[in-house]
Amino acid sequence: MKKEITCPLHYTMTLIGTKWKPLILFHLIEGPLRSGVLQKQIPEISNKMFTQSVRELEKDGLINRKIYPVVPPKVEYELTKKGLSLKSILKSLDLWGSEHFKL
Repeated sequence: MKKEITCPLHYTMTLIGTKWKPLILFHLIEGPLRSGVLQKQIPEISNKMFTQSVRELEKDGLINRKIYPVVPPKVEYELTKKGLSLKSILKSLDLWGSEHFKL
């Protein structure tokens, strides 16, 4: 039996708190991307983790997946309204990283 989440921050972190989900969401802020293009934006992610992450984000209502009936298959991901509501959080994280990241 799953424990009930009673804390708003805990809820948010269960949705986006993995290593890859915030990066996927961040790259979709500007608009829909094809699956291959999106995955290339995050070169360190494995195929397995990419697939698992986008499936979870889709299940949680943060992204939509659109499959086009063409050969070869074309799959595109985009943020939902709920996913787009994370834009300011993701942009703030990116800004913080820009200010504190040193090469």
